[in-house]
Amino acid sequence: MDHLTALHVFRTAATSGSFAGAARQLGLSAAAVSKNIAELEAHLKVRLINRTTRSMSLTEAGAAYHQRLSRILDDLSEADAALAPMGSSPSGVLRVSAPLTFALTCISPGIPAFMERHPNLRLELDLQDARTDLIGGGYDLAIRGSDRLEDSSLVARELTTMTHVLCGAPAYFAARGRPARPEDLKAFDCVQFTLSGHAHKWTFRRAGRSVAVPVDGRYKVSSSLAVRDALLAGFGLSLIPRIYVAHELAAGRLEAVLEDWEADRTPVYAVYPSRHLAAKTRAFVDFLLERFASR
Repeated sequence: MDHLTALHVFRTAATSGSFAGAARQLGLSAAAVSKNIAELEAHLKVRLINRTTRSMSLTEAGAAYHQRLSRILDDLSEADAALAPMGSSPSGVLRVSAPLTFALTCISPGIPAFMERHPNLRLELDLQDARTDLIGGGYDLAIRGSDRLEDSSLVARELTTMTHVLCGAPAYFAARGRPARPEDLKAFDCVQFTLSGHAHKWTFRRAGRSVAVPVDGRYKVSSSLAVRDALLAGFGLSLIPRIYVAHELAAGRLEAVLEDWEADRTPVYAVYPSRHLAAKTRAFVDFLLERFASR
């Protein structure tokens, strides 16, 4: 008996509900299906299927075996699929959707080297901060920053976590003063990034204490780059991913406040529709993981 073949035959028969159905799916004769299952039962010393000339049904043991076996065979298929792309060169068109500011800051500088590494690959990188429909838009992969991914059949691989900093221009603080505690923010001009999951409420934590502060400002905008521009112009203060203003903070063009409080954190994921990745998609996921491994 070929044990692996017998396992696949049993699973297919149990799923299809008939020997004839299993035979059609596997390209075998009904007699070959019956023989494989009989040999498997003899090997296990237990009856898996009750069958008559007209019908078949799983025994209690057969149902339990089928459930566990299905998980094992699925894992085996995934292991095979994971290795398959390694033997092929990434090629074709890869369509990726990514948030504009995050991509320009963290990904775009590495794209030329990625493309040089894979000369048979064409990349279409769609940059927009609004969330796109991955399946409906025909994307192979999307990059999403969110502390709450929607329930779906999509696979999400965490890349990094963005910490946020509350900051503004030195001139703004010279004119308006600095908040000493989160609750003071109601007296300041807050610039809000509208696509954030925390656009209207900023949360700060310290020593086990959490403070959620409702914010409302005159300027609400759907681009983190526009938020940064407003901060540099001295229009107000905002809670923004630190990586977007790292250079401005280092140069003194912006200054952080309430640094003794921990602000919001946003996980960033690579999201794709299947665990069985094409070589082109796996290559890009590997590129992202390498890029963020050192951060």
